[in-house]
Amino acid sequence: MEITFLFAFIVGGVICMIGQLLMDVAKLTPGHTLSILVVCGAILDGLGLYEPLIDLAGAGATIPITSFGNSLTHGAMAEAEKHGWIGVLTGMFEVTSSGISAAIIFGFIAAFIFKSKGKVD
Repeated sequence: MEITFLFAFIVGGVICMIGQLLMDVAKLTPGHTLSILVVCGAILDGLGLYEPLIDLAGAGATIPITSFGNSLTHGAMAEAEKHGWIGVLTGMFEVTSSGISAAIIFGFIAAFIFKSKGKVD
């Protein structure tokens, strides 16, 4: 059981390190970095490589943003097998709708409670 914690720490840390390197070394914006990591998670799931990573690292692979790309692709592929092309569209939202809804709701609450500060140069 302890080895699972070690793998979760290592895999999650490597994913976060890649994101930080993209921002620091490649000088990408957080939005670009986020998009790249989501697409990488989707590609890894499409190639069948993300599920073994989840089996190995558990939360180390399911908590980072790459897991969102995995969820989108996984849901789209599962529903496409059942319903064809329309399943590609509905499957993505069926699997990720609770996360998207939570992000919208909590973002609204945070924006309502806290005063936004302008960009500081």
